[in-house]
Amino acid sequence: MHNRKCIALTGATGFLGSHLLASLLLKEYSVIILGRSTKDETLHERISKLLGWFGIENRLNQITCVEVDLSKENLGIENEEYKALCSAVGSVIHCASDTSFSESKREKVMAANIGNLKSILEFTKNAKADIFHYISTTYTAGTGVTFCREIPSTAKTFTNVYEESKADAEKIIAGFCDKNSIRLSIIRPSIVYGDSVSGRSLKFNALYFPVKSFKSIRDIYLNDLINNGGEKSSKHGIYIDKDGYLVLPLKIYLPHAGIINLIPVEYFVKATLNIIENCPQGGIFHLTSKSPAQLETVLKYCEDLLKMKGIKAVYDNLNTAPILNPAEELFARYIEPYKPYLSDIRIFERKNTDHITDDLQPPEFTYDIFKRCMNYAIDAEWGLNLFSKSNKEKAMSIS
Repeated sequence: MHNRKCIALTGATGFLGSHLLASLLLKEYSVIILGRSTKDETLHERISKLLGWFGIENRLNQITCVEVDLSKENLGIENEEYKALCSAVGSVIHCASDTSFSESKREKVMAANIGNLKSILEFTKNAKADIFHYISTTYTAGTGVTFCREIPSTAKTFTNVYEESKADAEKIIAGFCDKNSIRLSIIRPSIVYGDSVSGRSLKFNALYFPVKSFKSIRDIYLNDLINNGGEKSSKHGIYIDKDGYLVLPLKIYLPHAGIINLIPVEYFVKATLNIIENCPQGGIFHLTSKSPAQLETVLKYCEDLLKMKGIKAVYDNLNTAPILNPAEELFARYIEPYKPYLSDIRIFERKNTDHITDDLQPPEFTYDIFKRCMNYAIDAEWGLNLFSKSNKEKAMSIS
């Protein structure tokens, strides 16, 4: 008889997976972590460090770390260990993925997100697991659609290889689970940022990357103005005004106005646990904001936080390439992979999610939330001193 409280989890060292792990442990689940060591740390050491970041080191007795290779048959482990693992698991959460957007990394992304499916799906079947939970993305909806329903994706075109790989993965997983009578839930979050209450985060990409880019460009010109007499800045009308703001003309050229669909990680976790615990039949679920942020609002937040003026979105079909100043050129290069998400027009159905979660909603993305999250990221040097800093702080509230 399976222990229904015992869950096998992949991707536990990633952003979403680590937060799911912490919350599962706080809800008294036993978790078997399927993962790998790095060159410098064993899987157990990696997980121990993460639990320290969450302030729940005392939960180590609820986890079992199993070193696996998802690209190999039987997870790359010995037969007896594999059989014992199968007998211990009640359900599976597959959260591991390669989130790279770059087309140059297509082979690597497809290997991780498609090639590694066979082993974990066969394990789910052999373990006779109750259900397979797949952490996907709302953006499997692809391009050319405005209202995205909680149904299997039929998209043919995508913004990037990551979206494409997740849509292909959903199809493969659904086919396998249907053929083998395995219940399936597909959980599709939109863009996830850090904890809205504490500001803490383990990763600083997506929403954070444009802000980091603005700050880097700002610092270049502040240094020029303060230490070099504004030799470069003066050529482009860049100066510090009487209020201490850096006036830096920086246009962002986009094809049309749009929205940014943002949810905090604590909402992702709460909604996902609701789905796991209250929807035994499975389904497809969108974890999104019903009131997505306008790009202009986020740009204003950036200006206020960084004490800048001059950032402006320009909407143009760009029949001819615009002439960019150096700051604009640098920003465009920095944020190229994320640019489509700055003028998104997709709206996501939430019928299934609202029903299961009793209409649980993420908080409105306010300036206070933005400021907390970005100040934490800046203090943590975008992750460079994350663990040394956070180990001295109180654990975030995730219960």
